[in-house]
Amino acid sequence: MTDTTDPAVRSAWSHLILLWLAGVGLRLTILAVPPVLPLIHRDLGLSEKAIGVLSALPALLLGLAAIPGSLTIARFGAHQSCLLGLTVVALAGAARGIGPSVPMLFGMTLLMGAGAAIMQPTLPSLVGEWFPRRAGFATAVYANGLLIAEAVSPTVTLPLVLPWVGGSWELSFVAWSAPVALTALLFAITPRHRPGARPSQSSRWWPDWRDPLSWQLGLMLGGTGGAYFWANTFIPDYLHAIGKPELVSAALGAVNIGQLPASALVLAFARPLTSNRAVFITSPLLGLIGLAGLLSPSPVVIVAAAGWLGFCCGMQLILSLALPPLLAPADDVHRLSAGMFAIGYFVSFLMQPLGGAIWDATGVPATAFVAGALSIVLVLGAALTLPRVGPLRTARAV
Repeated sequence: MTDTTDPAVRSAWSHLILLWLAGVGLRLTILAVPPVLPLIHRDLGLSEKAIGVLSALPALLLGLAAIPGSLTIARFGAHQSCLLGLTVVALAGAARGIGPSVPMLFGMTLLMGAGAAIMQPTLPSLVGEWFPRRAGFATAVYANGLLIAEAVSPTVTLPLVLPWVGGSWELSFVAWSAPVALTALLFAITPRHRPGARPSQSSRWWPDWRDPLSWQLGLMLGGTGGAYFWANTFIPDYLHAIGKPELVSAALGAVNIGQLPASALVLAFARPLTSNRAVFITSPLLGLIGLAGLLSPSPVVIVAAAGWLGFCCGMQLILSLALPPLLAPADDVHRLSAGMFAIGYFVSFLMQPLGGAIWDATGVPATAFVAGALSIVLVLGAALTLPRVGPLRTARAV
């Protein structure tokens, strides 16, 4: 049995809990927006294009900060950078409802996205500092927190949080920011880890924009994120537009909960899945089926299709994140990853405003699906041109 009285064991458990909570904080406040978009739309009179921009701002910041994020860690350290990011996310996330005001909503959403962008690169760094010999397990811990946050926030906002705060979407933002603030407090009172000497790494940090692989992986990640964020952005307003508002909570929950079995599947079969090009091609094709199912008049089919789309997005996300260490030399993984995140999140950002603009221009709710379909096509195109991931490389990474 593990001796839980051992200080080293207690420290390991403490760090695992912090990693999991940080993963939760990275998505919890962002995914609190989709369930209340119809209320924001009603109260502030936003167009569908503006709604798309509002939902996409965090993704844009995640992309813009992908490259300078590593410089922030070098200056302040991973622990302090994560604390800074958590604090900004908590304060800005809660302040989005002040007014309510359109400038405040957009300004604080932008600041909240900046906080999440600071946090994003700190988590792999903390894994390396705290669990250098169990990096895979520790990474799975914070990824689990991220996925659970993506599932819980959209699912319980309408049935639980909104009634609790009197139906106020403004106060719902405060409620979802509170756990992030608590996580920041825990980081603040946790002693900083003092790692021993580590081998020197490559001083190169700027991505190679001439490398086709950066663009292939970036478009794959961007299309995946574009489809996922598109679903969370437009499913609520689309269901309201076709007279099925009672399906919003179930459909959003299905999109986000659908990612969890995909995560379990990849963890169980990492080696055969990441080394098989057919998986990367089949996943977006199956995602198109889920997207088409959302157009069904049947409530059961709509919810099932939302879950299937979430499953495919979750599968493709995890597979995409696994590719840089499989396709790049060890001292170049960080550069390839930075380029992939920068391109990917920028593409993800573009998809929501595109869908809203098409809906506004045509006045037909179903035309917003064009942006969702385009996102999935980008994934498929990138997968078709992806270099083969050899079994020896996969075995080394796993």
